[in-house]
Amino acid sequence: MRSARPFSLLAALFAAIPTLLAFPGCTKPTEAPAASRLTIVQGHLQMAPAGVVLPTAIVLRVLATDGTPMPKIPISFSVLAGGGSVDPATAISDANGEVKARWTLGPASQVQTMVGSAPGVEPVTLSALGVLPNDMIVAQGNNQTAKVGAALTVPLVIRVIGGNNVPIPGQTVAMTIASGGGSLSPQSAVTNALGEVTVRWTLGPQLGLQTATATSGSVGPITITAVGN
Repeated sequence: MRSARPFSLLAALFAAIPTLLAFPGCTKPTEAPAASRLTIVQGHLQMAPAGVVLPTAIVLRVLATDGTPMPKIPISFSVLAGGGSVDPATAISDANGEVKARWTLGPASQVQTMVGSAPGVEPVTLSALGVLPNDMIVAQGNNQTAKVGAALTVPLVIRVIGGNNVPIPGQTVAMTIASGGGSLSPQSAVTNALGEVTVRWTLGPQLGLQTATATSGSVGPITITAVGN
């Protein structure tokens, strides 16, 4: 009669395999996911006045080969065209695999681009449109009447605008008396967040029509009028 002992030994050996694999050095190594892709979460294709910070922050996300977000990956930003700057220039991805940065557009270009990059993956390119100044309007204070030598009751408000009437901040507006004498204060000012400067006009001694002009770089001049009586 054939002995059953060899079969018993084989059964015991197979039963012991899971235990043997549990010992250090016997476990099959698991490969950690690697960075595979960089994606744009938000901030692409914005429009804002040239020279200002875009209203929406740039957010990029780095993904692993299995599609999960990857933390602790350095992501760098650099401006390709248009000037401007990105803050921070480099950041480490958080638990969601994301980094956030603020993009300040260059002051003199419509087409502006930047690139985000991470080690071992294809970089991504983001674009923005910088709105440039192309017109000025008198938002307040035109065509007033006052005593000669007196200040106009309502201050002048000059607004610098770009395409689609977008107000342009950070623009220097120069004011000049064109006729009638008098004075303007200030004679030069920088537009605020609304694209505006505010100026007080004191009329000169001339009765009748008096004029002042406003210029901003290559935009203008425009004429503002008042009547002295």
